Amino acid sequence: MSNVFAVRWARFWMRKAGRRLPYSLAVRIATLGLPPFYARVALSRWNKRGFISPKARISHAEVILGMNCYIDDEVLIFQDEGGGKVTLGNNVHLHHGIFIQTGAGGTVAIGESTHIQPRCQLSGYAGEIRIGREVEIAPACAFYPYDHGTEAQQPIRQQPIKSRGGIRIGDRAWLGYGVIVLDGVHIGDDAVVGAGSVVTQNIPNASIAVGNPARVIRERSA
Repeated sequence: MSNVFAVRWARFWMRKAGRRLPYSLAVRIATLGLPPFYARVALSRWNKRGFISPKARISHAEVILGMNCYIDDEVLIFQDEGGGKVTLGNNVHLHHGIFIQTGAGGTVAIGESTHIQPRCQLSGYAGEIRIGREVEIAPACAFYPYDHGTEAQQPIRQQPIKSRGGIRIGDRAWLGYGVIVLDGVHIGDDAVVGAGSVVTQNIPNASIAVGNPARVIRERSA
């Protein structure tokens, strides 16, 4: 199938999804002949319901999807015991293999036009993960808005979990490959966090931070 014909085919079927045909069936037909990954992002723009890959799995009773979201192959959204809402704003992109889970009263909220690259993990337990608008998150990043107790004489798996206030990522922030963000952290608007950093304390607006633990090395305005 030629690229031009494949695009026309996909656009035709996505526009029928949920109107003349069941959404899931139309999506499967639309993907025939299209390459995977970024080549399919346009599918989310051709239907207000966006694109949810047939190979994604949503096992969660409280997912709120904005318009034109893109949910790629092997994305898993899971609700554990006591898990709160997962909210995706308009035009959010979740790429291959992302794992989002909530439990123990935790929640996850991702703002409009934020893009999260493959193999990231967002574990919304006990606290909140709140990611702003137009945030760019590179592959293999992890977010943990909670911590285990470490008291003696008790196995780690039996230790209670607790949160110091969760995680907040400001608008237009950029996180490089493999960044780990821990509980109680606020990363400011327009901040940049370098690849491989472990963020254990707040990063101010428009700052660049790197390292383990991440430290501010300069301001973006400088």
